[in-house]
Amino acid sequence: MNGVSAFVVTPTPDASASGGELLRNVRLADHTSWRVGGNADRFYWPAGSEGLVRFLQQLPDDEPLFWLGLGSNLLVRDGGIRGTVICTRGRLKDMNRIAENRIYVEAGVPSAHVARFCVEQGCAGAEFLAGIPGTMGGALAMNAGAFGGETWSLVDHVLTVDRSGVVRKRFKSEYAIGYRSVAGADGEWFLAAELKLETGDVDAGKEKIRALLAGRAAAQPTNQPNCGSVFRNPEGDFAARLIESSGLKGYAIGDAQVSMKHANFIVNLGSARATDIEALIYHVQQQVAMRHGTTLLPEVRIVGVAMEEV
Repeated sequence: MNGVSAFVVTPTPDASASGGELLRNVRLADHTSWRVGGNADRFYWPAGSEGLVRFLQQLPDDEPLFWLGLGSNLLVRDGGIRGTVICTRGRLKDMNRIAENRIYVEAGVPSAHVARFCVEQGCAGAEFLAGIPGTMGGALAMNAGAFGGETWSLVDHVLTVDRSGVVRKRFKSEYAIGYRSVAGADGEWFLAAELKLETGDVDAGKEKIRALLAGRAAAQPTNQPNCGSVFRNPEGDFAARLIESSGLKGYAIGDAQVSMKHANFIVNLGSARATDIEALIYHVQQQVAMRHGTTLLPEVRIVGVAMEEV
């Protein structure tokens, strides 16, 4: 299997009963868009949502859990992640048109695939998802957005699961939804969503996606390892403007560099470590606060343990 270390163990009875695969000491740098990060103690690939539920039902109550999609918008520290990482990449991938302008999509489907599928079904409103470099699960968790659109503007309801394997249907009204934030139903993770869209023209939708992606490629360092936007835009301003006007474009720590193409992106020039990226994030925050009096809040999630803690 691509992206795992040599330390592969035979699936435990718990994992095999769920139809999934349980691996040990998996290198998370192979599963993140920044290409950095230490190992996961355990790494579980579910076969599907039903198998995932069975796996969760059999886990010890004190087992730490972390959910991973495409590994964008994520910085995993060099010491890795303790406990079990549940990876939905290539799994939980069902997507169907269930009614007129209604799309059911599971959490592991890449957002860009959702955009294209909706257009092909003659549905409009989801084109902006083509610019989000992650899965629907991650987009739901943070109300990801691009090109002026936000994920939860499309959501009718979601399906969630807790660590005991209990599945619930929850409506948009049960969450506090804001700019790059979703709060509510603590201790639950997104399994799927039903999207409510408008009627659209297939050819017009495809052209809109092409134009959006062309604009993205022209403005962002899509050919270099990055996590997407690093910082949230402060109200009434843009993080990229503040960073660039602080003279930080091209500033580097190790092989972590503020992109020359877009100042709100940090790229891995080849051999960056997570600690380099985290130090650069902190440096950018310090400099922008000193020069502009604005505290930039990270959009990227920073998780795991530092190498010295291992």
